[in-house]
Amino acid sequence: MKIYIADTGVFINRMGRDRQLVTVPAVIDETKAKYTSMEMLIALETGAKVEQPDPVFRKKIMDRAEGTGDLEELSGTDIDVLAKALEHGKNAVLMTDDYAVQNVASMIGIKVEPISQSRIKDKIIWGKKCTGCMKRFDRGEECPICGSPLKKIRKRKI
Repeated sequence: MKIYIADTGVFINRMGRDRQLVTVPAVIDETKAKYTSMEMLIALETGAKVEQPDPVFRKKIMDRAEGTGDLEELSGTDIDVLAKALEHGKNAVLMTDDYAVQNVASMIGIKVEPISQSRIKDKIIWGKKCTGCMKRFDRGEECPICGSPLKKIRKRKI
């Protein structure tokens, strides 16, 4: 049986009904500050579950996201929903429109169902390029050689 792991976009787009949903406490916190709190309440009343992600799976997600170059794009909530999807294994379908989340999920074999945007076309490993000296790096915000800002670039498609 499929278990749908919901990020905040599920509740913003009112997709939280008629599915076996699981979300994380951080998503609940995000919806409290938005007009989506009523949609969240309806989902919870109709059987959605809120589960804390296991720290072991959070670490796995952070390690993988570091490897793809997506870590700096991911919020704590993003890491939590990815960890929860990984924790639920092959039955999990992660519902998200976030491209960085989709990229990390696809790299580790998590099924993704976009909510209102299109699915990513390619898996990408990201890097950085200095806007001054044009040297390439795996991460960072400032060039360690010349001090210029680093720009995110696609290293390769997988």
